[in-house]
Amino acid sequence: AAEKCTDMLKAAATPVDMGDRDALVNAVRTCLSSKVVSQNSDLLAPLAVDSVLGILGPNPSEAVNVDLRDVRMVEQLGGTVDDTELVPGLVFDKGSTKTAGGPSQIENAKIALIQFCLSAPKTDMDNNVVVSDYAAMDRILRDERKYILNMCKKIKKSGANVVLIQKSILRDAYNELSLHFLAKMGILVVTDIERTDVEFVCRTLGCVPVPHVDSLSPEKLGTAGHVGDVVLPGSGHKVVKFVGVANPGRTATVLLRGSNELVLAEANRSVHDAQCVIRSLVKERHLVAGGGAAETEASLRLRELALETSGMDSHCFKAYADALEVIPYTLAENAGLKPIDIVTALRK
Repeated sequence: AAEKCTDMLKAAATPVDMGDRDALVNAVRTCLSSKVVSQNSDLLAPLAVDSVLGILGPNPSEAVNVDLRDVRMVEQLGGTVDDTELVPGLVFDKGSTKTAGGPSQIENAKIALIQFCLSAPKTDMDNNVVVSDYAAMDRILRDERKYILNMCKKIKKSGANVVLIQKSILRDAYNELSLHFLAKMGILVVTDIERTDVEFVCRTLGCVPVPHVDSLSPEKLGTAGHVGDVVLPGSGHKVVKFVGVANPGRTATVLLRGSNELVLAEANRSVHDAQCVIRSLVKERHLVAGGGAAETEASLRLRELALETSGMDSHCFKAYADALEVIPYTLAENAGLKPIDIVTALRK
């Protein structure tokens, strides 16, 4: 019965061309009409469509599936939902680290993603160093300074002018001294990159994560046309934007804005639902009418089929048809109409 229903709906459905952006936007707008952010559907519907089409590649009509994990949602409190934007690159929800007057804007960026720590080495076990005189203390500080300076020089030598530092749980991923040296070298620093974001960052920027300073080389660097802090309107918060990226992994970033946490969470869910609509259309390129019309049509055709067949199949088709009628019945009930009258009228 399910297979028969599918065939019937395909016959009654309208084919969808993935190149017809207006038709996709209208389908998404229908999805958003029942959401809390429905008044913003004129902005969010095209944004959801463009974010999915952007990761399908140059020939969206040839795609058979889409991975929505390639679209990253970045929530930023402040402003309104109308300030939400699709960024053709990468956004981090915190500004770059400001120390010793380091740069906040970099053109033609060469980006290194480092997984090693820019801080003094530490033993595997807890230990205490007892310093008895000032000379020994000076020597420890001098050696620490020299160690960190050598690491910063190697980063500079690789040609990197933007450094992304992965968050570390073992020891400090960076300290004030390392940030000071990098600022003096004119390197923009973004700290506390989550381990879960590393794969997405690498696919977007085309860089390779570097586990040790000695393995840092120009081939492992990513590129971007411009990297810099951007002050968001309505809140004063800063984010780091990477634009002009080659984007070899075909990813997209949606910067969501909202006046409070509830609005942000609802906008996130709504945009994700809208993207799921496009994903469904990529998998099955047909549109059917809503409001219980498709279920009623399938139910009527199954009843006709039940009369033409005999035995157990006939009973199965009739039971399946009855089950499908629950959907228009429930929709009519929710709308405050008389469900029995509506379903009876639909049967005719």
